[in-house]
Amino acid sequence: MDYNQEHFLGSEINLVQASTGKRFANYIIDTICYYVLVFILGMILGLVFPQYFDFVETSSGGELLDRIVWILIYGALMGLLEGVLKGKTPGKYITGTIAVNEDGSTISMSTAFKRGFIRMIPFCAFSALGSPCYPWQDKWTNTYVIDQKTSVLRQDV
Repeated sequence: MDYNQEHFLGSEINLVQASTGKRFANYIIDTICYYVLVFILGMILGLVFPQYFDFVETSSGGELLDRIVWILIYGALMGLLEGVLKGKTPGKYITGTIAVNEDGSTISMSTAFKRGFIRMIPFCAFSALGSPCYPWQDKWTNTYVIDQKTSVLRQDV
């Protein structure tokens, strides 16, 4: 399918993929926001349940298990944000980009969660290298991250 020009219900759409630089900026901004949110939630959890930190210090779950849990939380949070914000994340708001389906329509909550959980796959970030940038979370869910200022989106009826 040619993603640059398509006719939909008599109206033309033009999807211009976000540049690799904007995609990288999205990743950096979203990662920073994730760590800030986790820090804030940790502080709240520590204030409400001070015994939580005693449990964390004495648990012997192992570093690998900790990393897996945090990766799962990251994927779930990114999926939730993209679903609730209709294809946006904090990084996408700042860079003026949005995730959409191949036809230019808004992504569904299930598609957003799929995108979030695909991000958890090791080395997924490397799939974003290249120009145009088309990482696994886009390819496997038939979505694009587009530049909102230069794209003409489908008008849902």
